[in-house]
Amino acid sequence: MNPRNIFSLSAIAALGLAMLPGSAIAQTKSLKDQLVGTWTLVSYQGTATDGTKTVVFGAQPKGILMIDAGGHYAMVLTDPGRAKWKSNLRTQLSTEELAAASKGLVAQYGAWSVDETSKVLTRKVEGAFSPNLAGTEQTPTIALAGDELTVTDANSGVTGGRTDAVFRRAK
Repeated sequence: MNPRNIFSLSAIAALGLAMLPGSAIAQTKSLKDQLVGTWTLVSYQGTATDGTKTVVFGAQPKGILMIDAGGHYAMVLTDPGRAKWKSNLRTQLSTEELAAASKGLVAQYGAWSVDETSKVLTRKVEGAFSPNLAGTEQTPTIALAGDELTVTDANSGVTGGRTDAVFRRAK
């Protein structure tokens, strides 16, 4: 083969690689790399130990999960149907208002890692709306299919049973 043929074949191969769809390239990324980004909540379903299913944050929950490449995460999940408060000052709210609002809120941040083989996401909670979560470690399993991430927590503090949260990559 002469140098001109080698160059031509190399150029054709490079062009072919450049034209591969993004999803084909993404498949070569590690699970950790695929998780990095911003995710919006699509659904959040709880399954109690007796099998009863509930939509914990209402039929159209709102939420965000932000995962960075440096190993930090932040997550806020809400029920948009929560009752409005009578005052904008938290210090003037009744115990009942605070209790009702807290049932429709999860907020936490901390450090994260993922086991590529077992697909277990480890969240080391540094701070959270629930003071009991700070300093704990959560180990839900994950499933990633394209732009959809399912996080299954077998021992949820939200329902006392299992929760399945589905997120979609933010565009």
